[in-house]
Amino acid sequence: MTLFETFILGVSLSADAFAVSVCKGLAMGRIKFPRALVVGIWFGVFQALMPTAGYYLGTTVGGIVGKWGFIPAFVILAAIGGKMIFDAVKGGEEKEDAGLGVKEMLLLAVATSIDALAAGVSMALVDVNILLSVTIIGLTTLTLSTTGVYVGGVFGDRFEKPARIVGGAALVALSVKILIEGIVK
Repeated sequence: MTLFETFILGVSLSADAFAVSVCKGLAMGRIKFPRALVVGIWFGVFQALMPTAGYYLGTTVGGIVGKWGFIPAFVILAAIGGKMIFDAVKGGEEKEDAGLGVKEMLLLAVATSIDALAAGVSMALVDVNILLSVTIIGLTTLTLSTTGVYVGGVFGDRFEKPARIVGGAALVALSVKILIEGIVK
């Protein structure tokens, strides 16, 4: 696997994390760099850890991950998106530190990196420098996710309540996409 191919893989695997990061930025409103970086670190670390785990697990669990891994991703993203919509419609205000708790970030990081676990399993079948590959994947995700929070924050400041509803709807739509792709496979 070339560096370019690894970078493209990193960007592809980062797509879900970027979308969720935009939604986090929508919900946060005012964005400060340390808060955006927290999101980027969570997603970047998990996007690096999951293919590492997949690589070392190899083909022994490849069928299971590829066949059923979409279910927890669907449930987690749909639940978080639904909660975002509910909170926005209910009129609840997001606290400055809301949404960056360990439990929520862990769930989001796992949900958005399950495909990276499956990618890691497939990486075990090709000639790849796993350390270099997961470093590129992790750093790409960290960068895109941190940027995604800012993108969401720009829209969140201007359109707070509708942006939170749209952000929640985007997470629900992403979860449905994951479910459909998982069923079709």
